[in-house]
Amino acid sequence: MKTFNAIAALAAATSVYAAPSPTEQLEARASSLTAITVKGNAFFQGNNRFYIRGVDYQPGGSSKLVDPLADSTACTRDIAEFKKLGLNTVRVYTVDNTVNHDACMSALAAAGMYLVLDVNTPLYSLNRATPAPSYNSVYLQNIFATIDAFANYTNTLAFFSGNEVINDDSTTSAAPYVKAVTRDMRQYIGSRGYRQIPCGYSAADVDSNRLEMAEYMNCGTADERSDFFAFNDYSWCDPSSFQISGWEQKVKNFTGYGLPIFLSEYGCNTNTRKFEEVAALYNTEMTSVYSGGLVYEYSEEGSKYGLVTINSDGTITEGADYAALKTALAGTAPPTGDGGYNSTGGASGCPAKSANWDVSGDSLPAIPSAAADMMKTGAGKGFGLTGTGSQNAGGTSTGTATPGSGSVTATSTAKKSSAPGRQPPFDKTPILVAGLAVAFSLFGACLL
Repeated sequence: MKTFNAIAALAAATSVYAAPSPTEQLEARASSLTAITVKGNAFFQGNNRFYIRGVDYQPGGSSKLVDPLADSTACTRDIAEFKKLGLNTVRVYTVDNTVNHDACMSALAAAGMYLVLDVNTPLYSLNRATPAPSYNSVYLQNIFATIDAFANYTNTLAFFSGNEVINDDSTTSAAPYVKAVTRDMRQYIGSRGYRQIPCGYSAADVDSNRLEMAEYMNCGTADERSDFFAFNDYSWCDPSSFQISGWEQKVKNFTGYGLPIFLSEYGCNTNTRKFEEVAALYNTEMTSVYSGGLVYEYSEEGSKYGLVTINSDGTITEGADYAALKTALAGTAPPTGDGGYNSTGGASGCPAKSANWDVSGDSLPAIPSAAADMMKTGAGKGFGLTGTGSQNAGGTSTGTATPGSGSVTATSTAKKSSAPGRQPPFDKTPILVAGLAVAFSLFGACLL
């Protein structure tokens, strides 16, 4: 019983003093890299302009859905290939928000690489055809859980709220829901006390509404506007040029735009890929507007876009496209200085309704009430790559949002739930207090 009393005292002391205080914050992960911020229409790493030089990374593709950041062996193998290319960023389209990602995220950070992450999964996403039912609290809970899983890595560069949800003129009516999700993500990040991680949208390169979508994501009240705009662009097909590809006109169209723009996918494979567009993308003829881009894609998944082949034994075979991209990047350094960026930024006007744009003004759906509660309570555990799906799960929006309702009015001071296996900062206080408790307990026992 004497021993039991001593152990009980130790357990009691530990249970009391190891509990997090109300204001304790989670440890920043992957702290070897400076977090990327937005200034005007550009990204910055500290005081230096940051250009995305990356690839899209989803081994297995959509047919064999896996989380590439949950397999430390595979991601370490692939990071070595990224380093040889001279990359600083990877985009991942789908992750399992229920597993730990420390090993791969730390390995990326050690290699000087950042992550741009899509928060959706095939089961938990917006339905472009009928967006209203799919914008619900179950869906938002899962994407908030993904934010929880990655927000404390300093090399999480940005989150995508969606990818090509609007892919023609007939689906532009889904734009308010894409914008509402982006608003909700930004509000959740602020309400949970995370650093300001940029949130934006990856658009399809639809000629008839590309500019309207960009303007729409940057119009309205401050809480509604995105932190950046990206689009997938395959219009430069070698051999081509700044003028022939249409990139010159796109730069003109976006000149004066107040948010960072980058290519979330590029690399036309109609002809032999030489990646001649790399020299233009990181040239001052484009850097006043563009902040780099991501080549589609790292591994061959049946569409003949892969830079490498992942063999059945897990080894890598570098293809001709890998060599071409490596040569193009090695021969193209980012410009010195600030690249001529727009330091003031600024909002856009909302595009007018037209035959190509089926949206009026900037009225957005109000966040579903259960999702609004998560701003204070947190999202809890996500569904990972399984679950019953969210598109018809109920708990939808019941009205139109009041302008400014997505602002962060209060920041949670409660300790945020961490991803599985993630530990808070080490604190010696519990050990010291527990040691005193044991000593006093043993002293008291000796007096009996």
